[in-house]
Amino acid sequence: MEAENLELFPPYMISQTVHNNVQQRKYFVHNLIVNSDRMKTILNAQSTKIFVCFLGIFVSYLVFGIVQESIVKGTYGKNDKFTFILSLVFFLCAFNAIVSKTVLVVRKTNRDSTPTKMYAFSSFTYLFAMLSSNYALEFVSYPMQVLGKSVKPVPVMLLGVLVARKRYPLEKYFYVLLIVAGVVLFMYKEPKETTKLVEAGAIFGIGEFLLFVSLVFDGLTGGIQDKIRDKHKVEAYHMMFSMNIWSCVWASIGIFATGEFYGLIDFLQTYPYVISNMVLLGLTGAVGQNFIFLTIEWFGPLTCSIFTTTRKFFTILCSIFIFGNSITIRQMFGTVLVFLGLFLEQLYGKKKH
Repeated sequence: MEAENLELFPPYMISQTVHNNVQQRKYFVHNLIVNSDRMKTILNAQSTKIFVCFLGIFVSYLVFGIVQESIVKGTYGKNDKFTFILSLVFFLCAFNAIVSKTVLVVRKTNRDSTPTKMYAFSSFTYLFAMLSSNYALEFVSYPMQVLGKSVKPVPVMLLGVLVARKRYPLEKYFYVLLIVAGVVLFMYKEPKETTKLVEAGAIFGIGEFLLFVSLVFDGLTGGIQDKIRDKHKVEAYHMMFSMNIWSCVWASIGIFATGEFYGLIDFLQTYPYVISNMVLLGLTGAVGQNFIFLTIEWFGPLTCSIFTTTRKFFTILCSIFIFGNSITIRQMFGTVLVFLGLFLEQLYGKKKH
């Protein structure tokens, strides 16, 4: 029969179909390459990078602050409190060490030539700075702690003038004066409060003293790190890893020597949901630290300082609105003065002298 001799798919139809499929593949591959190039251009754009860095620092440390306050300032059960600060700092340092080591492995960086003893000593001051600021939360409000940790330019400048005999531009003194005035306004206590504190012998509380100690150790840490950078040209992630791994060593000694480890285990068995909060705290801290290093690498320390100062201001606002930390108009004005001084100091106070 003639029907049996008919071909189901004539050669010209097969040829046309193959040609169409080839064209479609070429068109798809071309679009994929074009879109890929566009995506690379977008990702490599300075505006995209700076937005990602800002968002990374802002979100990470905003969540970090909220979780930290909920852990340390929260009440568990009827009257239980989280008092295992050394263990908490150990967790933070461990997460930082893990993230920095991961970055070093991925980047395949050169070996660090810095002597171990320099990291060992520097990590000791670094650890004590973290411990002091975290212990301070047991005695002062979270906004007070954030504000207290924000005034680093003041002791740096004082030590520079008194010890190193440095000379600064006149406007830098004005910016630091704004910071000092803001702190005084924030910490100023009404006459009634002052009378009560004098009677209790606590006009300058333990919390304020711990914040001062934290600032001193921050200054020492910064000085040692500057020496390490100058002498050994160390990369940021090498320093991050070594500092945090040594801090883990010191913290672990303290945890077992004080018996805090066993108390922490009992506490976490009673309140297991704290574990997830501690993990979230460690992750956000490590991610935030990573974005800080990326910001410094891509845009320099000035941009990073502006980002971190901005997030601190909003961390204080979140603490007020989420946790109900009361703050007076005078204290709010003092807070604005502090951050205004910080911004001006970062923008215009970095002139060579």
